[in-house]
Amino acid sequence: MDIQSCFALWKEKAVDDPDLVSELSGLNDEKEIFERFYRDLEFGTGGLRGVIGAGTNRMNIYVIRRATQGLCNYLKGTDLPQSVAIGYDSRIKSDLFAMEAARVIAANGITACIYPRLEPTPALSWAVRYLGCGAGICVTASHNPAKYNGYKVYGSDGCQITLDVAAAVLKEINALDMFDAVNLVTEEEGRAAGKIVTIGEDCLQSFLDAVQQRSLSGGEKLDLKVVYTPLNGAGLECVKKILTRIGITDVTVVPEQEHPDGRFPTCPYPNPEIREAMEKGLALCRKVKPDLLLGTDPDCDRMGVAVPEGDDYRLISGNEMGVLLLDYICRKRLENGKMPEKPVAVTTIVSTDMANAVAADYGVELRRVLTGFKFIGEQIALLEAAGEIDRYIFGFEESYGYLSGGHVRDKDAVNASMLCCEMTAWYKAKGMTLAQAMDALYEKYGYYRNDLASFTFEGAEGMQKMASIMENLRANPPKTLDGKAVVKVVDYQTGVNGLPKSNVLEFQTDATKVLVRPSGTEPKVKVYLSARAANMAAAVKRNQQILEELTGKYLK
Repeated sequence: MDIQSCFALWKEKAVDDPDLVSELSGLNDEKEIFERFYRDLEFGTGGLRGVIGAGTNRMNIYVIRRATQGLCNYLKGTDLPQSVAIGYDSRIKSDLFAMEAARVIAANGITACIYPRLEPTPALSWAVRYLGCGAGICVTASHNPAKYNGYKVYGSDGCQITLDVAAAVLKEINALDMFDAVNLVTEEEGRAAGKIVTIGEDCLQSFLDAVQQRSLSGGEKLDLKVVYTPLNGAGLECVKKILTRIGITDVTVVPEQEHPDGRFPTCPYPNPEIREAMEKGLALCRKVKPDLLLGTDPDCDRMGVAVPEGDDYRLISGNEMGVLLLDYICRKRLENGKMPEKPVAVTTIVSTDMANAVAADYGVELRRVLTGFKFIGEQIALLEAAGEIDRYIFGFEESYGYLSGGHVRDKDAVNASMLCCEMTAWYKAKGMTLAQAMDALYEKYGYYRNDLASFTFEGAEGMQKMASIMENLRANPPKTLDGKAVVKVVDYQTGVNGLPKSNVLEFQTDATKVLVRPSGTEPKVKVYLSARAANMAAAVKRNQQILEELTGKYLK
């Protein structure tokens, strides 16, 4: 079907959401119509993510319904339990999209188990296994700007679906007409038939119990003053509850970012990786002088931190927090006599090489997987299948995702917030801040500097541009970086070290490593830079020089 015919069909049939009717009636710009209808919103390995609005290339109730019908068709062809757990965050239309999915699931004779209010993504991962569901859906766009929403699909193991399952679900989706091939009941009909049910409070309390079991403080009193921001997302309830459980009650919540608000009025990009999102918290810290600023993203699976340094506060990067937590967990497990034989930690190919040095120091096997916490979750599942789940002690990715136990199969900012607070209190008792602790690790293991640069390419032209960048890098890889010869080129598209094929390129010199990949969830090309030097200033300079070289030649 051509774009104008598709547009006309939507104006005729997309009448269930007044917002879409209004949008479609006001559309007359040819370029805008093209952007909305030139393709179907891609169902990738993590599900769907896109701008909210009318069209096949947008997030709306019809795209949600069709994807859910495809998931149901897949699920009915398996021997998996015929039930699906559903969670959602604070984003615009998240509650609507969650219920639309439930209505489709119920119409297919499958039970939809939906949380009664917004909850963290890890609580959805927990619910899938706790309730014995065949799949899970979380309506969230994680840390993307307010105009986005998304739809993440989980398997029966509580992990985001595998590449093979994603391909099978996509095949089912592609076979469906957007409007006429979807089964649908009303919420009232679904509840009356017992096919739409509310997830009970016992599920959430059990999730918090499981998180608390990962505590390393041993029940000791924790002297800590915390400022916390949920960034207008889903973290407030669970983070405050877990901190109370471990004895941290001096918690001040950033008032402008306390309550759920999918517009994210104080931070256009609600991502704790970005300083702008943490500015309200930093301003409050300068007034109340806490030991720690804690921030979680809208679906509470990522955690960011700032700690005192002199008269101000220093943001801790995702790589730094990963190294700090890995070191702390190893120290405390050894101190408590709870370090397993042959311990395993897992991180990603784009995360800091400093983790290798820390893991080796403690005799921990460090496994590296592709970018995306689902691949860390798969490693946990492999250990569980081998009866060795206790070997897993920690997993992290540089993009602020952490998990210290097998209770869920996705990154967990509730778990990470608890551990970070315990670690901060532990160092405080020794007269150290986390900034000082990180500097001590640099002094011990070397000065590793990791930087991330993102280049945004919106729309259809942007997709073509990203593909062109990767093609050029493959055809004409850099020969030198910062004056040093590139001694190794790794193309993960060919399959490396048994990993699934992935559109990632890696370039190494004897002092640096650079990885380039298109994001799987945003219209961006990401460049990960890693350098080790005699001091931090030298490492910073090395990364800056390499980024300038790559930008000038490949990323213009």
